[in-house]
Amino acid sequence: MTGVAQIWRFGRREFNLSDNPCVMGILNLTPDSFSDGSRYDSVDAAVDAALQMAADGADIIDIGGESTRPGAPQVSAAEELDRVMPVIERLTGRVAVPLSIDTWKANVASAALAAGVEIVNDISAMGFDPLMKDVLAGSDAGVVLMHTRGRPGDMQDNTSYGDIVSEVSDSLQASIEAAVLAGISKERVVVDPGIGFGKSIEGNLEIIHRLGEFARLGRPLLIGTSRKSFIGKVLGRGVYERLFGTTASVAVAMMNGASLFRVHDIRAVRDTVDMVRAIQLSG
Repeated sequence: MTGVAQIWRFGRREFNLSDNPCVMGILNLTPDSFSDGSRYDSVDAAVDAALQMAADGADIIDIGGESTRPGAPQVSAAEELDRVMPVIERLTGRVAVPLSIDTWKANVASAALAAGVEIVNDISAMGFDPLMKDVLAGSDAGVVLMHTRGRPGDMQDNTSYGDIVSEVSDSLQASIEAAVLAGISKERVVVDPGIGFGKSIEGNLEIIHRLGEFARLGRPLLIGTSRKSFIGKVLGRGVYERLFGTTASVAVAMMNGASLFRVHDIRAVRDTVDMVRAIQLSG
């Protein structure tokens, strides 16, 4: 992790990711998520799941109301808000860890921030909604800028790159510069190369293998590999049989410089991250 700024500051929080890598729990409030669609079909179930994530060692709870799996249809902001706001309102003040909203829509982000959410995780790196920059610049929220190519409905139509790591890194650098130009402090920004978003199986594997090259961006690196299809295709496993593949990818990503991990299986990944950290410290 040498050379990477591992301090993430937003609001009243400061994460020293060199000492304490973060596990971000995924709370999908969607009927069509690839992994847990309709699992949390009531506010009570979703709230209980979030509380359990925190108890299991999640450092952040990432709440989403629109599936961004390949081929997923877009939902309206009103529907997205109907899904996420009751849960956010119930969780605010009940969990010590910060809440994150997984959205690319400015009005959804704005409402979530007003309700107590502290992080905006935007798969489009502020590229889908021109108003997102203003919302984030007017807040002190943490910001996750992710690389994607195209929208979920068509992002897997073109997964060819000349040099995938260079191209994704250049795109993320441009996103960081756009954020700073908009008035968003660089120390509030984390970047995500977007595993599975406009990438082939081989591209995903290459990104994880070459994560160290993203150090030039000077910001902490978030990785989201949890239960994704490239793991299933490599191992020949169904969605709910990808835990070992997920933890293997987390361990390698952490050894190669990642310090935040967006996952479904909190306890297993918490143990993985803590064990890797112990090994790193032993040297």
